[in-house]
Amino acid sequence: MSDLPHDRTAPSDPKAPSDPAAPTALLDPGVPEEALDASPTTKGNKSGGWRTRKRRILIEWAAVFALAALAAAGLRGFVLQAFYVPSGSMEPALQIGDRILVDKFLFSPASLHDGDVIVFARPSGDTAGVCDDPNATDLVKRVVALPGQTIWSSHNKIYVNGIHQTETYLPRGTALGKAVPRQVVPKGRFFVMGDNRSLSCDSRYWGTVKASSIIGRVIAVIWRGGRPTLHAF
Repeated sequence: MSDLPHDRTAPSDPKAPSDPAAPTALLDPGVPEEALDASPTTKGNKSGGWRTRKRRILIEWAAVFALAALAAAGLRGFVLQAFYVPSGSMEPALQIGDRILVDKFLFSPASLHDGDVIVFARPSGDTAGVCDDPNATDLVKRVVALPGQTIWSSHNKIYVNGIHQTETYLPRGTALGKAVPRQVVPKGRFFVMGDNRSLSCDSRYWGTVKASSIIGRVIAVIWRGGRPTLHAF
């Protein structure tokens, strides 16, 4: 299991994490716990509900350990890699403490779409004084604009090629924070942002991400809230 060194947070935001040693995070909306059978009235119903819940928990654990084993069994460099999420710049999609799996085998930059969540090497433009996180090496953000597209913001809204982006993965009323100046994304590069817009230090601060620096696409959250879960992206 690897740590993403530190996810980026905006330098001026008072909510930014203060611990420079905290690991970098990838976040995605969690899978809410399924409700138990409502108020069973018989011993048989209680027993059946308990068995169903126990079976679900065992399946979750088995799936998580199977995926973790695959990521660690000599295939890490080529197929899957697990990362720990320590910061909140991708909330609510990814939460602090999440563990996620990144696809490195079937992934290619040419297959990316806007809305995909990716892990990538720290951009060269992220120098001292930009986001003030010298320990970071790998980051996680969401793709907002693709190579050749024109992006800008206006009145808390993101526009790509003149079309307002609905961004259904964000909670309604999410504040943009730092504005996006009008720009064309260069060939072979991607414009990325964190879902926690007012907190995230992203392409608005250090520029676009090179395709060659992208490690892979986040495909699932496998751990949340101190217990196994399985939430596919």
